[in-house]
Amino acid sequence: MPEAQSGSAALPQEALEIAAGYAFGGPALDLGALLWDGVCLPDAQVRIPLPMLNRHGLVAGATGTGKTKTLQLIAEQLSAQGVPVFLADIKGDVSGISAPGARNEKVQARAAEVHQRWEATGFPAEFYALGGIGHGIPVRATVTSFGPLLLSKVLQLNQTQEQSLGLIFHYADQKGLELVDLKDLRAVVAFLTSDEGKGELKNIGGLSTATAGVILRSLTAFEAEGMADFFGEPEFDTAELLRTADDGRGLVSVLELAAVQDRPRLFSTFLMWLLADLFHDLPEVGDVDRPKLVFFFDEAHLLFNGASKAFLDSLTQTVRLIRSKGVGVFFVTQTAKDVPADVLAQLGNRVQHALRAFTPDDQKALKATVKTFPDSAYDLEELLTGLGTGEAVVTVLSERGAPTPVAATRLRAPESLMGPVDAGALDAAVRSSSLYGRYAQAVDRESAYEKLDSRGAKGPDEMKAPRRPHEEDPSVVEQVVGSGMFKSLARSVGTQIGREITRSLFGTARARRRR
Repeated sequence: MPEAQSGSAALPQEALEIAAGYAFGGPALDLGALLWDGVCLPDAQVRIPLPMLNRHGLVAGATGTGKTKTLQLIAEQLSAQGVPVFLADIKGDVSGISAPGARNEKVQARAAEVHQRWEATGFPAEFYALGGIGHGIPVRATVTSFGPLLLSKVLQLNQTQEQSLGLIFHYADQKGLELVDLKDLRAVVAFLTSDEGKGELKNIGGLSTATAGVILRSLTAFEAEGMADFFGEPEFDTAELLRTADDGRGLVSVLELAAVQDRPRLFSTFLMWLLADLFHDLPEVGDVDRPKLVFFFDEAHLLFNGASKAFLDSLTQTVRLIRSKGVGVFFVTQTAKDVPADVLAQLGNRVQHALRAFTPDDQKALKATVKTFPDSAYDLEELLTGLGTGEAVVTVLSERGAPTPVAATRLRAPESLMGPVDAGALDAAVRSSSLYGRYAQAVDRESAYEKLDSRGAKGPDEMKAPRRPHEEDPSVVEQVVGSGMFKSLARSVGTQIGREITRSLFGTARARRRR
């Protein structure tokens, strides 16, 4: 923190105490300068300790209050300190992080107000797009990897239908029927309700015709909306998100979602798949000097809307446990009320932009948000409705893990471009990426659909994947719904090999990867 000027001694005692709460000794991210009684105090810097970024956070505020710029500001500084970042780009305006910002009067004025040494800087970035819809390297997942719990949320299934989908996945695992894309899943459901296959699940509950019909209709509607492109191979390896650039800066992975923003349930659930997949790939590391990755989950309320209890329980547990693997998660939404209490309790770092109080519902949300903050020297209800664009109320975890005092903050200006880069430049960056050749072209290999279509006179047991010599019978645990052994192609190998599937908290499956 810069040395206080002589005038700082005349500050009110409350302001001095707040400033002292952010005087960290180790590496930290600079958010901005303290606001007190409407005055910006540039010598009282508000910061977040770098090791605390894996303790998760919340960036909230009404539309137009500057949440996206706050994400950009934090992402830039993480990258500069060698930490990879993942950004979900809902509106299509985060791509500018790869290009130097434009110096203008507004930026210069903000930098002077908060004592920021502003320098136009672009940061190393990779650009992705779900299923290749939009500008970016295609990100796909196999149906098997996505798992029944996340897929149930996407398909808007109820609890009974969700459980039945779990049985279907279990059966496919046991019989070596690889669920690569949606037509594979549809083929397995159709087989299990046919005269030939309807007895297959009898011993573990069966699959009713009515439930199967709901699942099939949901899949058909899902595909009719153009969703089939998101499921298939080559499946995206989430280890790509953990890379650094040649100069040591963390790579900023930008997932463009503007082209699919009218399908919020899909993209929010797909983001959860990325996080769940990372959870199972990464080793336990405990507390670290800096995070391995910081993951920004924009429009987070969409993830929780209509979610089953099983889904919410799994999400809460994943967020709780992934911290010990060095991954920080920031949820971005309008109010703290959008996030379930069990998840909110794990978000130690808070950046709350302005809220509106025009309606009774607005006022209720405002009061609820105020209650989520520690005791404060501010009148938070009044403050939160009076903050300007680029201002926020902040509280983070100190180096000791204790909450810092609540600080009204005038935020710094991002040093990269605050807006999208030119579409032509973006496409050129995508095609020149070393990952483009690996993921650009979709592959449709033999899987459940083809096996069931060509089974001929073979019975279900004859379709089962051949067992390796000396391989033991599956254990009771392996036969539990959502687990098993089956044959598949490792995504980087062109021959058939055995692959063990481990179902995670979300029922997702993790394949052994070869890079």
